Amino acid sequence: MENIATNKRAQFEYFVLERFNAGISLVGCEVKSIRQKNVSINESFITFRNGEAFIHNMFIKTFSQTKNFVPDERRTRKLLLNKKEILDLERKVQQKGLTCVPLRVYLDRQYVKLEIALCRGKLLHDKRESIKKRDTERNIQQRLKMQSHNT
Repeated sequence: MENIATNKRAQFEYFVLERFNAGISLVGCEVKSIRQKNVSINESFITFRNGEAFIHNMFIKTFSQTKNFVPDERRTRKLLLNKKEILDLERKVQQKGLTCVPLRVYLDRQYVKLEIALCRGKLLHDKRESIKKRDTERNIQQRLKMQSHNT
């Protein structure tokens, strides 16, 4: 599995509770553009409507050799999940005040897949705690690196 794009902001903004893998309904030129890593999911979000899941605001740059059919770069795309997964996610989002966000786009063999997560938003003090934890881990790694260079 080759990572194409990740949503680093999601790890900072949310607590990830459950992860799911979904396919994405794409046209040919979008797949070619994704293989060239011309995709961003930083501002995208997932909604549920009529028993179907959709990703909004996912940016896929127009493929350079596309001539005839040029889809909108930020169009709404359908996610391919099992009916049971869709109903379960939709129920949890509506009842428990959770949200569903994309975490990463990756290639699984020749298929483009999207890892999505059921998340709960972090409060300000939780974000501060995440920053503090990240900074201490970075400091530890730097000190270990310095010690290995000195010996």
